[in-house]
Amino acid sequence: MDAKPASPERIGRNRRGRVSELMAAAMLLAKGYRILGRRVRTPYGEIDLIAVRRGRLAFVEVKRRATRLEAEAALSPRQAGRMARAAAFWVSRNRRYRDHAQGLDAVLVLPRRLPVHLPDALHISSGRGPG
Repeated sequence: MDAKPASPERIGRNRRGRVSELMAAAMLLAKGYRILGRRVRTPYGEIDLIAVRRGRLAFVEVKRRATRLEAEAALSPRQAGRMARAAAFWVSRNRRYRDHAQGLDAVLVLPRRLPVHLPDALHISSGRGPG
């Protein structure tokens, strides 16, 4: 079977997502974080950014929306659980970071504004996943 070419709308969304992740990474770098990974794929899902600063490891979800309210509303408990499982998997494969404090952060990218970093924005009520 031949794959259908991506629609212009999908190409545009993908491009905006990459630009948003670059903006988020630049903002984290300015705050003193070192970027360890971008668009990291795990069996539990993709992690937009993984960054470290001092003894803290941040697993970051980047949300680009028209308003801050819409961006915050897009951060769901289901997504937090997926990210926690993906983060636990990543740490199990990168053991040098296992003793770091960990956070499930978000970076909100809004039109004509600097990105907003929300440390520990994603919370889960149960365990952290495998490992």
